[in-house]
Parts: sequence; C-alpha cells; structure tokens
Amino acid sequence: MEPRLAYARSADDVRIAYTDVGAGSALVMLPNLPFSNSLAHWRVPFLRDAYERLAAHHRLIEYDGRGTGRSDRDVEALSLDTMLLDLEAVLDHASIQSCALYASYISCATAIAYAARHPERVTRMILFGGSARGREAIGAPETEALLSLIARDWDVFVTSALQTWLGWSAGESGRIETDVARTATTPEAAQAMIAMAADLDVSKELATVVAPVLVFHRRGVRQISLEVSEAIVATVPHGQLYLLEGSSAALFFEGADEVLQVMLDFLAKRPTARPSEPADSAATPRQRGHGLTAREIDVLALIAKGETNSEIAFRLGLSVNTVERHVTNLYRKIDARGRADATAFAVRRGIA
Repeated sequence: MEPRLAYARSADDVRIAYTDVGAGSALVMLPNLPFSNSLAHWRVPFLRDAYERLAAHHRLIEYDGRGTGRSDRDVEALSLDTMLLDLEAVLDHASIQSCALYASYISCATAIAYAARHPERVTRMILFGGSARGREAIGAPETEALLSLIARDWDVFVTSALQTWLGWSAGESGRIETDVARTATTPEAAQAMIAMAADLDVSKELATVVAPVLVFHRRGVRQISLEVSEAIVATVPHGQLYLLEGSSAALFFEGADEVLQVMLDFLAKRPTARPSEPADSAATPRQRGHGLTAREIDVLALIAKGETNSEIAFRLGLSVNTVERHVTNLYRKIDARGRADATAFAVRRGIA
C-alpha cells in the first residue's frame, strides 16, 4: 500500500502537502510539529505498519504543517489561526465534509480549536500527549533541556530528542525516524513553532467540543502528566481516557496492537476493550454504567466519605482545580445539586 501525495493551498497562499491512502470514513492526522514529514513517515517500519492497518478501515490522510515536510518551507506566519487554515485547506482540497481527527503534542490545540469551531465537520477526536495549553505540552524539565539544544546543534538535538522520546532501544525504526525528523524542518522553523506553541491556550474551547474525544495517556511518559490528560477528559462533554503501559512518547511505537484496536473500536463507535482506570481504582462495570469516568467515580466515592475537595486532591495526587472540575462534571452527569445528592447517588449505585 503506497500513499498518494497531494497538495492543498491555504487561504493565505501556503502550499500544504498531504498523503492520502485507503477508503471509507476519513481519519485526518494532524502534523506532529516540528517533525511532520508525512511521506517520509512511510519509510519508518512501525509507522508504516500502523498506517496500513488504519487505512484498511479508513481513508487515512496525514499532512505536513507549513514549514515542514513537503509543505512550503519559507513561511513567516505561524499561529493557531494559520494552523487552522492548513487543516481547512486539506479538508477542502480532499473534499472531506466530515472526519475524525487525530493529533499529538503541539497539534492537539489545533484539533481542539477546530472541533470546537466546526462541530459539523468533526465526528470524533483522538488525542495523545497534548494539552489545551501549549506550555503544558513542552514544559517538562527534560523537554526544556532538549529544546535548548536546537540553536546550538540541530543534529544533536534531533538525535537526543528522538532517542529520549522513542526510547533508547529504538533500534532500526528509531534510526530511520531520526533521519526523517532531521530533514523535516529547519532549526529556525522548529524554534519558531515551539515558541508559538508555548503561547497556545484553547482551554476555554474544550467545553464546546461536541464530538466524542478519546485521550490516550501512557503511564511512563514524563512529558505530559496524567493530570493534564485528565483535565481534557473532565472538561469536554464526551471524553474518555485510556491508560497505556510503557514509556514511549510515540503512540504507535509501543503496544501498537492495543492502541490500534482501541482506535478502531472508538472510530467504529464500538466499546473499547478495556476502559481506562487509575491503578488504584476498583470501579466495577455496574458502577461505570452511568456515564462517569473512572476518575469521577474515585472523586464521588471520596465525596460520599465526607472528604473536602482539598482532601480529595491530596489523596488522589491532583490539584484542587482538577478536583473541582471533576466535581462539576459528575454533578452534571448525575443531576446532583450538592454533596448530599451526590452521596445519596453513590450509596444507591454501590459506589460509596
């Protein structure tokens, strides 16, 4: 299976390259900035395998963001608005009226904003390693240390970044992916993208995303905290968190069989094989039957024990703000006016 390379032109006259393979309902993969290089990605064994398996069920489209891959490299305008123009151009050129979106890291903010502003065109959304606030996606100490290498030595930065994010035992796939990333963009463009990403904040748009959202989180990844992923799921109206084992920051590099099955089930509107739960959660299927997430069940159980939001935050290792968001969402889902109603609900459902 070989992808077709096509070119769209954005409203501000930037040429955007994209690959197009497979048939069926469309799944559009947003660029993994600053390393998007969609045609070259097919040379990476673990990516090619994942793409072929997705394309066996869906029309799979991946595009290069402006300044990267086969898209126009000599660009000055980099912002959320221009990234939205790139996505819009690809959808229009490929004659896609509605689609599912997949985004990781920096591009998650673009996907969230587009889904919020164009609900008629986004059927489902899958996110990994990202945040509604750009700073949270690049602010880990290890990441900031790596980013400081960009201006000093591009080759060292790319090699170190890919080995750190993929894992030190990445082998042949890691070597090829490193070569692909090295030629994906320029150091100057990468710096500009990361600086732009640090200022992104679409958190206020999360609550207006009507499409179902699946958020993958890998337990051993330190670039993005579990709390950040939980905050997305807690804020969107129809969110689901799926916890993966392992430590790779590349979604398809580790545990690909599980990841792809969950993605395909989600896109086909089938129940996932294993709902995500925190390691210490003991929620039963009966308890999950009311639409609460596993984390919301944990919070509700502690509310029923009389604990305050501060006490719940300490016990679960969350911020008070995150607990407050969970409380607001679970109250809405169970139609509770306060803690008394919530406690009564918990008792009736066997959660307390």
